[in-house]
Parts: sequence; structure tokens; C-alpha cells
Amino acid sequence: MIRIHSALASPPFYSALASRLRHSARIATPAAPRQRLVSKILTVLAVSAALTGIAGAAAPVDERVVHDVAAQLRCVVCQNLSVADSPSETANQMRQIIRERLAAGESPEQVRAYFVQKYGQWILLSPPKEGFNLLVWVVPFAALGAGLVLVAVVLRRWSRRPTAAPSTPVDPAMRERIRREMSGGPRP
Repeated sequence: MIRIHSALASPPFYSALASRLRHSARIATPAAPRQRLVSKILTVLAVSAALTGIAGAAAPVDERVVHDVAAQLRCVVCQNLSVADSPSETANQMRQIIRERLAAGESPEQVRAYFVQKYGQWILLSPPKEGFNLLVWVVPFAALGAGLVLVAVVLRRWSRRPTAAPSTPVDPAMRERIRREMSGGPRP
């Protein structure tokens, strides 16, 4: 059997304990209806914000946009293929990153900028037409134009070559001398 301490068993102790419990209960309850209203409004706002966040995160991403962005990026493993066409696991991970960033609300340009920042201009299959990269676009056309001009100049020179000059008449005495020398006849 448990013995209770005599101080705890006395009625004045119980009354003091009851008084403290009543006092703490008053502190825990809102003092005014305005505080209850504010707490309800804050609760509703928190729940609606959470639901909006869940709905926003679940928004589907258009796979055509993912494919378009992936088609502009070079696969780091199969360097002659785009991320959209590459079967490698790295390209699959890059497509997933594209999908996640688009779902987070980034534009396709921002996603491309992310990969350019991470890998450099090399990651783009089509380099931008500015600065030093402009040479990649201009030099092939300039070389083609120079080649066409060279072919035209050579063809023109070939077409303007003079025809063989008409032969000059041979003196009849010279002709007779040639005939005799060829036949082995007497020499003069």
C-alpha cells in the first residue's frame, strides 16, 4: 500500500493546487474573441497556402517543351547527339532536370542558361550568333562564296584561251628540202 505524505493529504494543499490550475487555465485561453478570429484566419491562410503549393508542384509539364529544350542541348556522353536523342543515362538525368526546372516555373531560356552556366557554350548544339561564335556561322558561307568566285575566274580564263594560230604557209623550197631529207636522198 502507498502512503501519501501528510502535506499532500491536507485540504489546504488541494485548494492551493486547484487555485493554481484555474489560474493557468485562464492564461491558456484567448482573452478576446478578436484573437480567436485572427488565429482562425491565420489557420485558413496556412492551409490554403499549403494546398496551393501542392497544386502548383503537381502541375504537369508539356513534354513537347521538354523535348524542344533537350533537342537544343548536346549530350555530354554521346557528343554528336542531342539530349533528346541520346539513349545514355546522363541524357536521361538531364531531361529530368529540364522537366523539374520547367515544372518549377522556369522558362525554356532559363533552363538553357542553367546548362550553359554549368557546362559552358559547348553544351549548345547551335552556338549563339554573336561574338566569336559568329565565325562558326559566317566562315562556311564565306568559304563557299570564295570557292564559287575562284571557279568562275578559272572557267572564264579557260574559255578565253586563244585558238591555235593558223599555220604560216611553208616555202615550197623548204618543203622540197624536208622531203629529200626524210627520204634519205642527196643533200645539197
